[in-house]
Amino acid sequence: MSSAARLRFFDIGANLTDPVFRGVYRGKQKHPSDFAQILQRARDAGVERMMVTGTNLADSKEAVEMAKQNEGITCTVGCHPTRCKEFLDDPEAYYKSLQALIEENRSVVVAVGETGLDYDRLQFCPKDVQATYFKRQIDLAEATQLPMFLHLRNAHDDFLHIMEPNRHRIVGGVVHSYDGPLDVALRLIEMGFYIGLNGCSLRKEENLDVVKHLPTDKLMLETDCPWCEVRPSHAGFQYVKTKVQAKKADKWEDGKYVKSRNEPALITQVLEIVSGCKGEDPEVVAEHAFTNAQRMFGGGGGGGDK
Repeated sequence: MSSAARLRFFDIGANLTDPVFRGVYRGKQKHPSDFAQILQRARDAGVERMMVTGTNLADSKEAVEMAKQNEGITCTVGCHPTRCKEFLDDPEAYYKSLQALIEENRSVVVAVGETGLDYDRLQFCPKDVQATYFKRQIDLAEATQLPMFLHLRNAHDDFLHIMEPNRHRIVGGVVHSYDGPLDVALRLIEMGFYIGLNGCSLRKEENLDVVKHLPTDKLMLETDCPWCEVRPSHAGFQYVKTKVQAKKADKWEDGKYVKSRNEPALITQVLEIVSGCKGEDPEVVAEHAFTNAQRMFGGGGGGGDK
């Protein structure tokens, strides 16, 4: 591991409820669960805090239970834009279930989300449904006085059109996995939101050009694991110093990373790219990111209900 392992991290986007972290890929058990090893690798890399993402009601419930059982883990509760059709059968009951899950688990739930707009995957949920239940989850954030964990893909104008008149109702938040243009990012920052960066934010040269111009004190770091891994084909890979040994899932070896399965320990690679392309000290970037995340999402701490 690189020297970045001495730094401290808060991975604000960890989809640790995904079955791949139990060795299950597309419904098939490829190897034994190595979840405990994943958590240990994260700690060894300096990851002190992880926020597990809730992407719908069922997943949020699982995230809550995981946070209760593991020190240093908190979670979000919400419904991802591509899952918002789940509201349709009984919108008020779904909303109330999300709210109850938050209110009953304040020790570990620290944000509303993942919610927002995703126009890259409209095959899962149309624009009008996404917008309706994005607004409803702004209601939820206001009702619970929690910050928001926000998703934005190829929907910049509509996202801003929704957020700007409602910003005063929201205590704060982060637009995670950001891969959009600089002008939109700066408008979001002006509105008081942080920008979350991961491997998907650093794939292309134009992404790096955006990151170069973002204020370091407005950034958070994340992995969005098991997705958004940093790949050798990405523009940002030139800055990566942390290299790991990885095996394909069906050739799993105890103690090894799994090829193409991102995990929290690899947040060091995100730091290396961000600090490298900005030409800034990684210690400074890491500390800003950690402090920002801790300030916004530091409530709870996991393990409180063990």
